[in-house]
Amino acid sequence: MKRVLILAYDFPPYVSVGGLRPYAWYKYFKNYGIYPIVVTRQWENKYGNELDYIAPSATNKTIVEETEYGTIIRTPYKPNLANKILLKYGKNKYSFLRKAISAFYDSAQYILNIGPKSGIYQGAKEFLQHNSVDYIIATGEPFVLFKYASELSKKHNIPWIADYRDPWTQDPDRSRNKFFLLRNSFFEKRYTKNALFVTTVNDYFVSKIQSLVQKKIFVIANGYDPEAIKAIKDIPQQSDKLRFAYVGTIYKYHPLDSVLDCFNQAVLNKQLDNFEFNFYGIRDHIGIKKLLNEKYQSLQPFIHIHPQLKNKELLQELAKHNILVLFNYYSIVGTKIYDYIALQRHILFCYDNDKEALQLKQKYLGNEECTANPQKEIIQITKAGTIVRDKQHLIELLPQIHKEFQQGGIKCSTTNQDNFSRETQVKILSTIITTLHN
Repeated sequence: MKRVLILAYDFPPYVSVGGLRPYAWYKYFKNYGIYPIVVTRQWENKYGNELDYIAPSATNKTIVEETEYGTIIRTPYKPNLANKILLKYGKNKYSFLRKAISAFYDSAQYILNIGPKSGIYQGAKEFLQHNSVDYIIATGEPFVLFKYASELSKKHNIPWIADYRDPWTQDPDRSRNKFFLLRNSFFEKRYTKNALFVTTVNDYFVSKIQSLVQKKIFVIANGYDPEAIKAIKDIPQQSDKLRFAYVGTIYKYHPLDSVLDCFNQAVLNKQLDNFEFNFYGIRDHIGIKKLLNEKYQSLQPFIHIHPQLKNKELLQELAKHNILVLFNYYSIVGTKIYDYIALQRHILFCYDNDKEALQLKQKYLGNEECTANPQKEIIQITKAGTIVRDKQHLIELLPQIHKEFQQGGIKCSTTNQDNFSRETQVKILSTIITTLHN
């Protein structure tokens, strides 16, 4: 059995979509002839919010877990000075000092093995002093893990694989600052130079990554957890009221205002009542509440904002809903669409070709060419929902949805969802690993 050392910063029990990808490798690799050893950090989930990302671990000792799936090495985590100040005084004090300290570590970590993420490197280094593996996989971000994998690969002569959950230098948010653009491109090219190959989540990211990284790139899509879906398959849609749900981050280019306006019009026109619209795990609670207060007060009784939940708990809640709302990510797939499809609840995709939404895209994403729309294609292939053309189309749809619910419930005819399970994607990755480099 091949042995693979996985460097993964985000990993359960930390509540993170990014952590589900390496967790699937850990969970399913053994089914396909690979033994996983995960090196991650200790997570406490003490605060239930973004502070969990910087909170110190409960112990200064490395914890090793041997399970039926493989081995997990949980390294201690020590926050840097900026994070300590944030934990003690809150985000409204000493912000300039915190930013200066964070900026230092953000650059210095690529030169020296220092900073709060360096525990991953130390844990992997100690493991390799006494154990052998056939491959190393580092999944980013944080992309400093690529540095760790590259150095360990050279030192121990172990081939390594660079897994991009998002682009590094080519990420729009990172490329706006010329200094960070130059810095990141230098380190990205430097540390991926000795990678065996690269994996990423969709074809769009392939086009971004290959502009800097001259390596073979394989697409290993995200997906849904088949066991988690199996555990909630008997939870029915609720019939006491019509329930809509949205999961995850709402970005500035998403037409939230437009969608809420459609719901507000339906309420004011008495075309929609006895319903709720639940938001799970969004970051900008204040922004949505402000929007409701200023523009859509009639919607306030129907909108509910919930904190992040662990994936299994989230799926249990989503299964009770009738409609799952999905914003257009254009060339990007995202991850929530896979859970949506697996849940077999009707998806409302907003929007396919809305003038105002395209203006938001232009403003915040620039002139990105969208030669393909993988979300739309997946929904069409699986027959999982409705492609909402524009705002006017949604205005027309909402009373129809309400009427369908009253007449017996919302029907969903999703098919071929098994192709999008995380286990299927792990099987693909396992085949690449075991056949490409023997």
